[in-house]
Amino acid sequence: MTTTTIVNAQGLLDVRRFVDAQKISGFQWMVLALCFLVVALDGFDTASIGFIAPALRADWGLSPAQLSPLLAAALAGLTIGALACGPLADRIGRKKVLMLSVAVFGGMTLAAAWADSVAGLTLARFLTGLGLGGAMPTAVTLMSEFCPQRRRSVLVTTMFCGFTLGSALGGIVSAHLVPVHGWRSVLALGGVLPLLLVPAMALWMPESARFLLLRAGTGERLRRTLQAIAPLPVDMKGFLVEAEGEVSAPVRQILAAPLRRGTLLLWGSFFMSLLIIYLLTNWLPTLIKDTGLTLSQAALLTALFQIGGTAGAIGLGAAMDKLNPYRVLTVAYALGALCFGAISQFYTNFMLLGLFVAGVGVFISGSQVGANALAASYYPTGSRATGVAWALGAGRVGSIFGSLVGGTMLGMGWGMHGIFALLMLPSALAALFIHRMGKALAPASTPGGSPVAAPAVGHPQRSIPS
Repeated sequence: MTTTTIVNAQGLLDVRRFVDAQKISGFQWMVLALCFLVVALDGFDTASIGFIAPALRADWGLSPAQLSPLLAAALAGLTIGALACGPLADRIGRKKVLMLSVAVFGGMTLAAAWADSVAGLTLARFLTGLGLGGAMPTAVTLMSEFCPQRRRSVLVTTMFCGFTLGSALGGIVSAHLVPVHGWRSVLALGGVLPLLLVPAMALWMPESARFLLLRAGTGERLRRTLQAIAPLPVDMKGFLVEAEGEVSAPVRQILAAPLRRGTLLLWGSFFMSLLIIYLLTNWLPTLIKDTGLTLSQAALLTALFQIGGTAGAIGLGAAMDKLNPYRVLTVAYALGALCFGAISQFYTNFMLLGLFVAGVGVFISGSQVGANALAASYYPTGSRATGVAWALGAGRVGSIFGSLVGGTMLGMGWGMHGIFALLMLPSALAALFIHRMGKALAPASTPGGSPVAAPAVGHPQRSIPS
């Protein structure tokens, strides 16, 4: 891209085009690394309660019924945290909200390590969930705004792999710490590590250039941020503010006419996708064991689901950058539905079961990660954090529903055949929602298939001095 397309006739720099035109710099890799660490610690603290649950039950003599509210508390906090922190990040900045979220989930996880009652631990987990719910969408938003469009999907999905890594690390750490130091040591570590990361974020985590562009008095700060990516054109006289402008009511914007249809379709796909993922995360080992397989076989198949999700996230992210992203996700969700159908028929064959469980990970978990990148591309800067966070909030409602439905179906005696045949429906619905969203936006798609911002609701273009 030439300088003339980055700087207009008035000498104003188009920040979005400037970032898209550059090679990925060391500065941007640093942003990716910091966001990756945030998401990894998010995964560690989200999964930690599941890993310590057996030791906690034995220590406090809890029944499954007493443990259920404790396990659900963080999910409720995650939902509220996502809904609250998205608009906040659009108002005061991505960096501030991300640091606050990490400090909250780190501090509350550390507090949980000293809880002396089920009620106290449940409250601490709920407050932890508030921070966890804010961290994920804010990290997605910040990372997406530092990525050139041609690599945005694969970089955002790569960042998301930190969640799986953090969750897996939680299991490994728990296996070593709990027998020696007890379940509280896992929570203590899960609290200390995020708190140690906060000062590093304060020093090295930049604020989004796209966000700074919408705020008055940020010209010099914006210049320093962009210069860390690449040298600025010598002929520029200032910055061109994006047409979408600053938004005073981001929730209202994502539900306004130009964005409403896509928002509702995103919510539907997130709800269906996370319903499936959390149902499988909570109940897949039990379902597999009930077929007569051993615990080690159940653990292996569950690991294949997670590994498939990681591979799918990176592979689908790369495909989304090269092809039409709506078509990629539509096909992936549809293939996930076929995998569920195959599992319902061939679950007695261990090799085929492993193949199709890994396929579910690739096409369902991988698609959900890709959908986060899609959401970040769909919304304009002034409401991007809100759009991503509220889509994840809708997904969190689905995750709670999936966890409850899975337990109910097991209690009713449903097995592998019935449950996996039924899971074809939410997979197919997720495919349909993404397909309809792509159809609605087809005239606005770029030749390379990358999504573009939906019609803007905001102020006309203006400039700020450099």
